[in-house]
Amino acid sequence: MARRIIQDSRPDPHVSINVLRAEDREMKELIEYIAKSLVDQPDAVKVTEVEGESVSVIELSVAKEDMGKIIGKRGKTAIAIRTIMNAASMKQKQKNRTILEIVE
Repeated sequence: MARRIIQDSRPDPHVSINVLRAEDREMKELIEYIAKSLVDQPDAVKVTEVEGESVSVIELSVAKEDMGKIIGKRGKTAIAIRTIMNAASMKQKQKNRTILEIVE
């Protein structure tokens, strides 16, 4: 009987897929919030996500004038954004690796 209880307590696989998608949406919103806070033209910030089997790529696009603010001196701001993103994905225990691409 204990074996049956253990089997019944396993999460439904469809529920976990929905949770992962919600986590990806939260990651996208986090990157968008950070970017909009840094730039002069927050309306030009666009964040898109491309999902693969083992990798999720988040593409960040900002106005040309704001590109330097997102990258920072020697890329320090971009590195900091990626560090925050990686920490958030580890906290959410995402199985997919998340990569931030800054595109023109």
